[in-house]
Amino acid sequence: MARSGREVLRRAFGRIAAAVLAVAVAGSATACAPSAASPSARAGDGSIALLLPDAKTARYETFDRPFFEARVAELGDYDVLYSNADQDAAKQQQQAESALAAGAGVLVLDAVDANAAVSIVRAANAKGVPVISYDRLISGGDLAYYISFDNEKVGVLQATEFVDAVEEAGGGGILMVNGSPTDSNAALFKAGAHSLIDASGLEVLAEYDTPDWSPDKAQEWVAGQIAQYGDEIVGVYAANDGTAGGAVAALKAANVDPFPVVTGQDAELTALQRIVTGDQHMTVYKAIKPQAELAAEVAVALLHGDEVTAPMEIDGVPTTLLDPVAVTVDNILETVVADGFWTVDDICTPQYADACEAAGIR
Repeated sequence: MARSGREVLRRAFGRIAAAVLAVAVAGSATACAPSAASPSARAGDGSIALLLPDAKTARYETFDRPFFEARVAELGDYDVLYSNADQDAAKQQQQAESALAAGAGVLVLDAVDANAAVSIVRAANAKGVPVISYDRLISGGDLAYYISFDNEKVGVLQATEFVDAVEEAGGGGILMVNGSPTDSNAALFKAGAHSLIDASGLEVLAEYDTPDWSPDKAQEWVAGQIAQYGDEIVGVYAANDGTAGGAVAALKAANVDPFPVVTGQDAELTALQRIVTGDQHMTVYKAIKPQAELAAEVAVALLHGDEVTAPMEIDGVPTTLLDPVAVTVDNILETVVADGFWTVDDICTPQYADACEAAGIR
């Protein structure tokens, strides 16, 4: 398909995905959102534990936590017991135990390690405390709800843009910088990406599962591969924007030319700025606000003991999966800016003003 044809389809897909997302979230939120209630009407002590996995991924502190806390506050006078595990599964276990000991009536858990987190779910189950599996599915224990994105589709979106761009550049060898081996979503991103990359005939020179999603470890690994493969590297599949930043730093330090195609995920501000300058080809935008707000609504409903519903089930767990959207320099305005996720002023600081102007982002 010609590039212009792919662009028409991509723009159409973006509009359709946004519409589907709005309908799905509206329907799900209506099904489970409780009305605000007086403290006397609440179950337990009215507290909800929000347990997030790390601070290296910018989205958690910048978006997930504030969106979640703001929506809970809108629904009533509920306490949010917040903890960030800093990519330490043992620390997250302790944080969960502390929240349960403090009387949390619901746990909203984004697990550092999906396998290790089963013990958290079981401890909560033993106390009759429902657990919402947030963003990453915990395969074990009795989960009350699961909310995330279609994570295999994330990998498919990344690989679709990646393969097209690498082939347009003449093809060649690629590196794959995957996510953390303890993150259940990382396996889905990888599976989705491999489904297209393997079929494309591109040569995977080397592949790496990045411990803790660490940008530093990604940079170190990519630097080693550059030393081995040099200008054979035409593209770097990076599973998120943090690892993409590490890969780009290694490529720039080695003065790799022509600059390889690099992917990402999460629509971080620095990634969008790299996309504007041409250092990163794409990212994946996941509308975190509806995800966090729906999790808040479900949590408050469960705190009341209300029944919650969802559009689907995974492993018997009521589930809502939202749609991710691919973002390139061609549709930044139509996606992250149109949604209010970032503004043009956020992206186009003086350092990036000329690149934004050249890209028509104003």
